[in-house]
Amino acid sequence: MRHLLGVAVVAALALGQTVSAQAADVSLSVGQTGDSTMVYRLGLQSNWDASWWQTSVGRITGYWDGAYTFWDGDERASNHSLSFAPVFVYEFAGDSVKPYIEAGIGVAAFSRTKLESNDLGSSFQFEDRIGFGLRFAGGHEIGVRAIHYSNAGIKQPNDGVESYSLHYRMAL
Repeated sequence: MRHLLGVAVVAALALGQTVSAQAADVSLSVGQTGDSTMVYRLGLQSNWDASWWQTSVGRITGYWDGAYTFWDGDERASNHSLSFAPVFVYEFAGDSVKPYIEAGIGVAAFSRTKLESNDLGSSFQFEDRIGFGLRFAGGHEIGVRAIHYSNAGIKQPNDGVESYSLHYRMAL
């Protein structure tokens, strides 16, 4: 646990240096895994200063996402993870409300290799996500997201785990 805390501090400082020149957002998520374990996530996002294929329909953009997640299982099944991912977003055009879809692949470090009845095989995991939601004028966002964690067969067993959550994001 001390090692994970040290990694969290270093990651927070590095992300803080990255976003210090840009505006940062904070997000809160709550959800469940496929086995009904509650999942709570606190994230920090930094939007990219780029967009591609901008048309009257929408544009592609993205953000960096760093997060801490608490997996609230029983004493044997609780876990903590830190993650970092680039996330691509297709944002549809709109004035006060902009629907979007997002996808990303990043990395995560878990404090334990067991979660529920799943054996993750290693603390290192890849984080794959897909989601959609609404962005509002003023920097607020609500959405739903599915995230899958797996070590991609680097170490066996590789049971993996998914979380399904609602999230709220606001500008700092």
